[in-house]
Amino acid sequence: MKKIFTKIGAFILIAIFISACNSIKRVPEGQFLLTKNKVFQDNKLITDEIVLDQLSQKPNTKIIGVPFFLNLYNLANPNPDSTFQSKFKNNPKKYKRMSRWLSAKQVDQLGKSFWYSGIHNFLKKIGEAPVIFEKTKAEKSLTRLKYYYFNKGYFDVKATYTFDSISTKKGTAKYTINRGKPYIIDSLKATIYTPILDSLYTTTKNMSFISIGKQYKTEDFENEKNRITTHFRNNGAYFFQPNNITFDIDTINKKNKANINLKVSNYSYQEQDSTRTVPFQLFKISDVKIFTDYSAADPNAKITDSITYNNFNLYSKSKLKYKPYAITDAIFITKGGLFSDAKTTLTSRYLSNLKIFNYPSILYEVDKKDTTNQSLIAKIYLTPRKKYSFGLSFDITHSNIQNIGITFSPTISIRNVFNGAETLEFSGRANMGSSKDFANPNNIFFNASEYGLDLKLHFPRIVVPFNTERIIPKSMIPSTLLTTGFSTQKNIGLDKENFTGSISYNWTPKKNNTARFDLLNAQFVRNLNPKNYFNVYSSSYKVLNTLAKNPSYNVNQNYFDAKNNLIIESGTNGFIQDAIGTNAIIPTSSLDYATIKSIEERRIRLTENDFILATSFSFTKTNKKDLSDKNFFLFKTKIESAGSVLSLFANVTNLDKTSNNRYKIFNLEYSEYIKTEFDFIKLWDLSREKVIAIRSFFGIAIPFGNSNDIPFSKSYYSGGSNDNRAWQPYSLGPGSTGGINDFNEANMKIALSSEFRFKLLGSLKGAIFADAGNIWNVLDNTKDTKATFSRIKDLENIALGSGFGLRYDLGLFVFRLDLGFKTYNPAYETGNRWLKDYNFARSVLNFGINYPF
Repeated sequence: MKKIFTKIGAFILIAIFISACNSIKRVPEGQFLLTKNKVFQDNKLITDEIVLDQLSQKPNTKIIGVPFFLNLYNLANPNPDSTFQSKFKNNPKKYKRMSRWLSAKQVDQLGKSFWYSGIHNFLKKIGEAPVIFEKTKAEKSLTRLKYYYFNKGYFDVKATYTFDSISTKKGTAKYTINRGKPYIIDSLKATIYTPILDSLYTTTKNMSFISIGKQYKTEDFENEKNRITTHFRNNGAYFFQPNNITFDIDTINKKNKANINLKVSNYSYQEQDSTRTVPFQLFKISDVKIFTDYSAADPNAKITDSITYNNFNLYSKSKLKYKPYAITDAIFITKGGLFSDAKTTLTSRYLSNLKIFNYPSILYEVDKKDTTNQSLIAKIYLTPRKKYSFGLSFDITHSNIQNIGITFSPTISIRNVFNGAETLEFSGRANMGSSKDFANPNNIFFNASEYGLDLKLHFPRIVVPFNTERIIPKSMIPSTLLTTGFSTQKNIGLDKENFTGSISYNWTPKKNNTARFDLLNAQFVRNLNPKNYFNVYSSSYKVLNTLAKNPSYNVNQNYFDAKNNLIIESGTNGFIQDAIGTNAIIPTSSLDYATIKSIEERRIRLTENDFILATSFSFTKTNKKDLSDKNFFLFKTKIESAGSVLSLFANVTNLDKTSNNRYKIFNLEYSEYIKTEFDFIKLWDLSREKVIAIRSFFGIAIPFGNSNDIPFSKSYYSGGSNDNRAWQPYSLGPGSTGGINDFNEANMKIALSSEFRFKLLGSLKGAIFADAGNIWNVLDNTKDTKATFSRIKDLENIALGSGFGLRYDLGLFVFRLDLGFKTYNPAYETGNRWLKDYNFARSVLNFGINYPF
């Protein structure tokens, strides 16, 4: 099947390449196809995308140097109706013969069929018409180029263009830019007519975007205007607007120098039929009124309850349902304080974060009681959300274990539970998925499932028995989240139950920064079906089964079934105990002994129940503006410590240790480790919907104290649609072992990925990618040198995958297909690792939702 699709794809590509030879077939006589734009800046060819974007005409889109969409357009018949007419209407005999087979009406309708008309309209729709060079658009490009360079300070810029025909009906547009010398700011003065604003300006003028000796740039003047406006309005200048700022730029009798005069006018307003101009005043807040149950449908409803708390006045149409501090703690507009846009915005954010109100409305009015006319009354209108709400979500998901999953999640939210703006949320989830389960003998499609219940209690403040205002002020919008949950899952065959509970604190230290501190995060994992281990981990079973059939070992025949294979579980356990148990009776070789012992140690580790009590801190920093932003970075880091508190308790209480020198809590050997992760993502928007994206990840979990290995749930794996896409999930590593186990994992991971994304057609995007990385065991009980990282030289075992993919943007999510090829495979011997598996037969097709990073 793969060969058939390959041949079909090759045929289509050959057809398109052949048609490329006739790319001018739709270019009219006397006109030229624009094949390329060249921009020379001071006699130097430039490729700056920002400059090239100033050009009004751009050549047809090319993929690997081929005008793919132009060729599709050229394949279409420009006038399919005339083709049909000449074939039938102008050939009466043929029309008559066709009418005998079909009716005359059906023959006429053939002209509108897909074959005669639809296919050509489709090709023209998805293709690109030839870009014909136009002088008017070239002149427009010159104007835009001059404007662009003028805004960069090149006031004497000169721009010309020429059009060179390179062959019949083809040509290249050449734009020549002579910038001249840029203008430099020679002097800067400020003329501010309101003295109090002049004083405000002086305090921050060292932060100005405009400075003497700096090259003139229009964007600096816009930034300075916004900076000054923000500064004034955050310090009481309620009526100040950006249009009160102007700049006089004097270049008369100056050679490449400019004198700047920054002017700030007085306040002008309309009074009856005349305009008055007065100095600006700084306004203070004389009163803060909070309407806690405002309704736009009944804005004049009578107030029946009110209270004054910490200089805030709270009003309600019915009995006040909130503890005053729950609302006032979220308000940064204070009586006696100066008017401030920043405080208004922060108040809106915090009130929204309470999750009990719709987005608030904050209005100001001049206090008529103040004879100086310098006071404002702040009115905050809050519309409560319903106390009870029911939510229901239905999602289609994809992960590195589940190829596809269907999730159903009902949620019940109860707001203002204790009258302190708390939110209690009950949620359930049911997931059915299709997974490449090695223990799926009946080949059932939906062979993975998970059901769970969660309870979350959200407090819009830090809940601790001491004051944290100095450490985490309320301007950081802190919150506390208490969670507990239970889930049962059936996925990779062992089946698990998870009991979780946590106390976490969240805050935003500054804009675009978030922090989270998990004071306690408890997890208990119970394996429900450990007897199924060798059905799931079939690779381990095959190795064990082969060793048991060694005739020299004379293994008990009761361990085998009718097909002479070890019986799971009685036969596998019996053979293991006879080979490496306390009373071993099978004289295995040292190599076989080590292999069997390794298999058994892994089995015990992956089937034992886990108890984890951890504390962690996470920090995220980004400059991403919104979901459509394609030029940003994201940095995440986390450090987690587990088991230390339990070990301290065990030492203080002198708990007894087990035979393997470990403490037990609740009859369980708890995990003890320290784990840290660093994740960095960077995107560059190259314009024209071209984006370069990179990601780097490093994570390590080191066991100590009560553990000599890491729980499976806290370990790392490599491969999959969001990792190294040339390998299946869990199939890469550790190190150079070649993924010999069914689910390969380790306690250290390095991952590096890069991707070039580009537009193909409408919402269809393409990508070329390269993924590098691997996992290793380090500082744990693993003895296999191929799997461990012990020196820098082990970095040569980093695997490299490369490939290409398609993305289709559906708005709510992006549907993704990636085809990865093993480019450098550390599983092979050194010197034989490059391009060994670089073919379609050993490629990996990944299906994913949204971008991989």
